[in-house]
Amino acid sequence: METVTRFAPSPTGYIHIGNVRSAIYPYLLAKQQHGKFILRIEDTDRGRYVEGATELIEDTLRWLTLDWDEGPLVGGPQAPYFQSERKEIYHAYAKRLIEAGRAYADPTPPEQIEQYRKECNDQKIPFLYRNYRPTDTPEWHPGIPLRFKAEPQNYQWRDEVMGDMHAGPEVQDDIILIKKDGYPTYNFAHIVDDAEMGVTHVMRGVEYLSSTPNYLALYDALGLTRPKLVSLPHILAPQGNKKLGKRDGAKSVTEYRDDGVLPEAMLNYLACLGWNDGTEQEIYTKEELIERFSLDRIQTSGARYDETKLLWMNGQWIRRIFNERGVDALFERTEGFWPDVADEHSVEYRKKVLSIIYDRLKTLSDLREMTAYFFADPELDMNMLLNNKFLKKLSESELENLLKTSIAKLSSLPETTWNADSLQSTLNQLLQETGKKPAELFSLIRLALSFAPFSPALNLTMEVLGRDASLARLNAVARAIQ
Repeated sequence: METVTRFAPSPTGYIHIGNVRSAIYPYLLAKQQHGKFILRIEDTDRGRYVEGATELIEDTLRWLTLDWDEGPLVGGPQAPYFQSERKEIYHAYAKRLIEAGRAYADPTPPEQIEQYRKECNDQKIPFLYRNYRPTDTPEWHPGIPLRFKAEPQNYQWRDEVMGDMHAGPEVQDDIILIKKDGYPTYNFAHIVDDAEMGVTHVMRGVEYLSSTPNYLALYDALGLTRPKLVSLPHILAPQGNKKLGKRDGAKSVTEYRDDGVLPEAMLNYLACLGWNDGTEQEIYTKEELIERFSLDRIQTSGARYDETKLLWMNGQWIRRIFNERGVDALFERTEGFWPDVADEHSVEYRKKVLSIIYDRLKTLSDLREMTAYFFADPELDMNMLLNNKFLKKLSESELENLLKTSIAKLSSLPETTWNADSLQSTLNQLLQETGKKPAELFSLIRLALSFAPFSPALNLTMEVLGRDASLARLNAVARAIQ
């Protein structure tokens, strides 16, 4: 049997990283098994629908290279793939349940249901609507909620992550199948759609585990074959004590993209957040993830979200792309992340800057702050220079003399030999002639050139800046110290 998986998000806002992991695992399984990955939009909760959210979902999946085999934009034999366009299908299944005596129209006013609920709360007993099931029900039609008629029993099932599960009658109830507005509830629609689309593996958050007995009852009542059920543990907040949410600072995937996180890193990190292949490996290509993924390696406990680890992994991917594919491949990713003033410089010059700074980047957006001094003279910050931990023990006259000595030595290098090797040799000679420690001499020159807390190797920085710019900046600082 062909493996068919699906990702079925609701278009109610941005895609949270937890939502995306629920797309990654079914994608990996489908591709590994040479099966089918379906995108379905569950948009029947019209009150929570957000305009543009579907396009955001599609854009996010494509950025992560999680291309779907069936769904919006690409079509497929089970179209339409928006639940709001499948009402006739749900109503047909609903009529099957009505004819089998397993569903009924419920005219009970919401206020009465709330009163039932309050009575149970007062008595400190669970509220089960089946205990208040109306006896005289009208013929069902849209405009009246349709409820499932539960026949509580013991259920046993196998969860591919959590193992053997069981539940008794006390958790089964007369759940609503179709709401007053004619749209189905999630509890009903996803079962119908999964059956119609031939889904073999249903992957969703562990929070749905408690509802599984009601789903099993619906499978049985409709005579449907149960798919394999896969419960995915929560992604936990950084503190590790609760499910990650917006209040914990969790950003949307698109925010991370806009901050300069690479899709390879995001896919890598989220795939490994709750899964591992039993090795110490941390950096995986998508192809490696597809090859090694397995349901039995998904952990049963929640995985703590760690943005620091994500950014570390992103830095690893930046270096990997540069080292394996070259500066051109990495440069293609940097559009929109350079400081504005970089637009005045050539592509080749920006590539030179990228070639010496890439290994210090955690995200591509770091380029804005870390490379600004390559494109414009930095503002002189004498407090930064005079209070530097390696320089503050030197007097201003010592600093001035040291700079002038450095300028004289570096000026002896002609333009034709102003390169990293010659510059390093000249800097080494300066160390011998001045008797200064590298931390003192190099910190002084580095700060005079960049006034930045960090910079690449000094000889590389000077090579890229060029002879004229480097000497001009050193002279400007020497004059300012006087």
